Amino acid sequence: MPRPASNLSAPYGKLLCVSVVSPNQTVSDPTAVDSVLADAVESARQAVVDLGEGAAGTHLGVEPAGVSAAVHRFAADLPGYGGWQWAVVVAAPPGADAVTVSEVVLLPGPDSLVAPTWIPWDQRIQPGDLSPGDLLPPPVGDPRLVPGYVATGDPEIDDVALELGFGRTSVMSREGRLDTAERWAESDYGPDSPMAKTAPSTCGKCGFYLPIAGSLKAAFGVCGNEMSADGHVVHAEYGCGAHSDTVGPTGAGSPAFDAYDDGAVETVARPAVVDVEAEPGTEAESLTEEESDPETESTL
Repeated sequence: MPRPASNLSAPYGKLLCVSVVSPNQTVSDPTAVDSVLADAVESARQAVVDLGEGAAGTHLGVEPAGVSAAVHRFAADLPGYGGWQWAVVVAAPPGADAVTVSEVVLLPGPDSLVAPTWIPWDQRIQPGDLSPGDLLPPPVGDPRLVPGYVATGDPEIDDVALELGFGRTSVMSREGRLDTAERWAESDYGPDSPMAKTAPSTCGKCGFYLPIAGSLKAAFGVCGNEMSADGHVVHAEYGCGAHSDTVGPTGAGSPAFDAYDDGAVETVARPAVVDVEAEPGTEAESLTEEESDPETESTL
């Protein structure tokens, strides 16, 4: 497969360091290019052919690349490289009557499918992406953390953290706690979630609500009901139908009608059937007499 940004070796000489214009440009004004450079279309095309990695299609234009260089572009008809272009850099000093091919590269065009801009892993990772064995150190100078010997503004942490030998290396700063509180409040266990809006009461009044330590305990706790948000941090104004004070509906069935017992059996005597066309002693008369026998009652 062709290699993007391929450099040519001899006989095309050393690489000429030029500032190639944007790959999205496909047509330019050839009058702004020296005539010797602008007329070197076939020389540029032959350079692509000599590269041996694909044919040069339609000539798309030429644009200047400095005082003594220009870039010729050709359509690259290569499988998997739809819309890409061959860019051939040609150079010639003032007064020269021939050009030198300095570079041949494969570049994406304006409609090409290209890979997205690279984003480092530590910037694109999202909550829930970490798996066992992954390491994600906090950013340098993370504003959410302060050294353990610095007062955080949270009395329940400061009373312990400031004691020599008992403080953690770092603790959450006030900014970190505010960011956390905002994120938790906007989660599925916040006061504005659909579940909270239909709940009979709030978590702050529920027996399964376990307040967390520190300054955030005024608004957050952990649910201890395995049938609800078990183990999740919930807002005190969140709620669900499994509240400890929830009362279930009373009564059963409908008092407007008597219960129907489909196990009861009613015995009904079948009426006698008389065949007026049958002669005495025939099978039809015998059957009629049998059906009229009270002992042959059927049940429904």
